[in-house]
Amino acid sequence: MNAHVRHMTLAVSTAVAVAATGLALVAPTATAAATAGASLPFSSVEAESATTDGAKIGPDHTQGTLASEASGRQAVQLNAGQSVEFTLPKAANAVNLSYSVPDGQSGTLAVYVNGQKTATTLPVTSKYSYVDTPWIVGAKTHHLFDNTRALLGADLPAGAKVKFEASVPTTVDVADFEQVAAAATAPAGAVSVVDKGADPSGAGDSTQAFRDAISAAKGGTVWIPPGDYKLTSALSGVENVELRGAGGWYSVVHSSSFINQGNSAGKVGLHDFAVVGEVTERNDSSPDNFVNGSLGPDSSVSGMWIQHLKVGLWLTGNNDNLVVENNRILDTTADGLNLNGGAHNVQVRDNFLRNQGDDSLAMWSLNSADEGSSFSNNTISQPNLANGIAIYGGTDITVQGNLVQDTNALGSGIAISNQKFADPFFPLAGTITVTGNTLVRTGAINPNWGHPMGALRVDAYDSAIDANVNINDTTFTDSPYSAFEFVSGGGTGKAVQNVTIDGATIDGAGTVAVQAETPGSAKISNVKASGLGAAGVYNCPFPTGSGTFTLNDGGGNSGLDTVWDDCGSWPQAK
Repeated sequence: MNAHVRHMTLAVSTAVAVAATGLALVAPTATAAATAGASLPFSSVEAESATTDGAKIGPDHTQGTLASEASGRQAVQLNAGQSVEFTLPKAANAVNLSYSVPDGQSGTLAVYVNGQKTATTLPVTSKYSYVDTPWIVGAKTHHLFDNTRALLGADLPAGAKVKFEASVPTTVDVADFEQVAAAATAPAGAVSVVDKGADPSGAGDSTQAFRDAISAAKGGTVWIPPGDYKLTSALSGVENVELRGAGGWYSVVHSSSFINQGNSAGKVGLHDFAVVGEVTERNDSSPDNFVNGSLGPDSSVSGMWIQHLKVGLWLTGNNDNLVVENNRILDTTADGLNLNGGAHNVQVRDNFLRNQGDDSLAMWSLNSADEGSSFSNNTISQPNLANGIAIYGGTDITVQGNLVQDTNALGSGIAISNQKFADPFFPLAGTITVTGNTLVRTGAINPNWGHPMGALRVDAYDSAIDANVNINDTTFTDSPYSAFEFVSGGGTGKAVQNVTIDGATIDGAGTVAVQAETPGSAKISNVKASGLGAAGVYNCPFPTGSGTFTLNDGGGNSGLDTVWDDCGSWPQAK
């Protein structure tokens, strides 16, 4: 799905009325959720907090720079021969490392444990980076980082030192250290793909063997033993069957289009293996996805490692009651997961997503409405062109308990939007519940607007917001620009209404706590804001004369009593 383009200028007439907030300086009685995000099997350590003879870069929020796309907006640059050494916070026997090398280069990182060089090396390459999408207005070369992983060959205790030495100039961002369990064994009665002729060395084409195993195992389980398996074309006709591997570190399928089917009778299980593609660009007319289309009703996806594809799961057709949980989706050139219409009671929970080239998680109600579906307790890091979580239309949707951090250009941490992109589109309806989410360093300058998108955006882009939007218990930390934004991104002054905010902690925002740019109203209660760069509220609806936005004081607010009073200028971030 295309990233967001709004035809609107920065200049706003000072004649636009600024609605009085009437917000009292009272300590909030409700606080944002203390924890959010997925329960992850690894511990992440930032390179800038490690020991290095390289150079630290950042923080930076400038579109298209390495630091701006890095976790924490900081990283460490190594020349050949330089290194960065991490101290393990917990026992580990494996590492996944986020890095970048200059365009056109490849090399390795040598691995040292407690000062001793090991036989393990990590490959690094620019092959999957430096993506260009000139058809997306406002996009620059992006997707600058990639992930590389290895088993370390030993169980290392907490406190062990793991050092990475570069053979080519390498920017190291963050290391995920993990204690990987032993490979699982085959379930009783499962049909092995190797028994059907699959080549676990990765040399031969295993496509037909997978198809034969799926056909033989209908009603049961296909077993993918440890190994590497090459598939040269997509699987289809996958229904009433479970595909299970020995774990994402052991059973690895190399495929740039794993399942591609328009419909399925359902009851598909995809569990505990990796699918790693060779997608190096974004081609929106090609189904270069882990799953493209339908798994059918009552299906589940868990324990997957999904990497180097265009989209993780692009879901159309009937996926009713699908559960997607405990997966890792890394380095996609577009969305991590998109419920592309007609998703009923789909639950996407406890997943980790990093380095998406569009929305990390999206619901897009095209052709029919997504209904009763939820994104819950996911951890999202570094979407580099759009939003962490985006809800484009749909009925009775829930976004709960997620952690989103380090969004880049053309995106917010969470977007609740009536941007349709295409027809027929089904706008937001019923009750949209956004609760218990934590947004860290989210929001970005939109190059098409000339000013920022907030960390949490409610956007009447193509039509007014008529749904009840309830936003509760949100934590904002170090927002580069604003926390809440109410806008009509198409620049036509559609109203944002029926919004209730109850409970938020805003700990640092570069400009304002509330950025109101369109007519409408919201009731706001129990919001505590501190560390604001310019004022509590910016209230300048666009276009001039379109109306005013009213903040109705529900009590228990603090830090929101000042208003940016010059609608002819934009507050500069501090």
